[in-house]
Amino acid sequence: MLRIAVPNKGSLSEPAVDMLREAGYRQRRDTRELVLADPDNDVEFFFLRPRDIAVYVGTGTVDAGITGRDLLLDSGAEAVEHMQLGFAGSTFRYAAPVGTITSLDQVEGLRVATSYEVLVENHLRTHGVTASVVHLDGAVESAVQLGIADVVADVVSTGTTLRGAGLEVFGDPILKSEAVLIRPASVTDDEVSAGLETLTRRLLGVLTARQYVLMDYDVPAHLVEAAVALTPGLESPTVSPLHDRDWAAVRAMVRRDQTNKLMDALYEVGARAILVTSIHACRL
Repeated sequence: MLRIAVPNKGSLSEPAVDMLREAGYRQRRDTRELVLADPDNDVEFFFLRPRDIAVYVGTGTVDAGITGRDLLLDSGAEAVEHMQLGFAGSTFRYAAPVGTITSLDQVEGLRVATSYEVLVENHLRTHGVTASVVHLDGAVESAVQLGIADVVADVVSTGTTLRGAGLEVFGDPILKSEAVLIRPASVTDDEVSAGLETLTRRLLGVLTARQYVLMDYDVPAHLVEAAVALTPGLESPTVSPLHDRDWAAVRAMVRRDQTNKLMDALYEVGARAILVTSIHACRL
């Protein structure tokens, strides 16, 4: 069986479970379950702490896992990113009291508080900055006010929490993170198992189904070329003649976020009966 590690709690857990379920895998109904076998798909799931998943994957204890890019890099584990999963996006940045620091080189000799010690130390070293890294498990934004650090490095979404603590971000982002599927670093692209290849195709199918819809419309035959220029599809749209030979039916995959703009443009070209259908699953 392919052994897959899944986050057991936190912001990564529910989206990961939803994605695996959409990909056709059985998922647990009771959050107290730590191991779940899916014999129909020849897969076994292990529900682990998000921070530990990269370690288990890196040692080969499990064959693959879902975690955050930030947690992967901070773990120092012998695991690599296999594919991006398109959820749990975040930005990792430095912050300091308002008006005190504007660039990374000013961090030289200061104290930096973070929950991502390895990630921050590597980033500072890469940029030639020597600073003392203070490890905290949480509430990093309070470190400056409490006097144990001069700078913090943490995940930033809206920045509201930092501003509430009298801090502001500075410099370029340390990292842009999201959920990723990882595998052991010892497994090369050519050595990926059939089970992992199947998992990859299924997850890619879910991503595609979430990003695209099917668009159908009727258009006068002499306007087909103008219409399909707007909806070229992935390879090429399907064009079929209607009973009234002066009209044709067109079907194409289009990006979900462009749906209404395309419908407006097609209507202006002369298309009618424009319909949009969600895609439940696909293989490319």
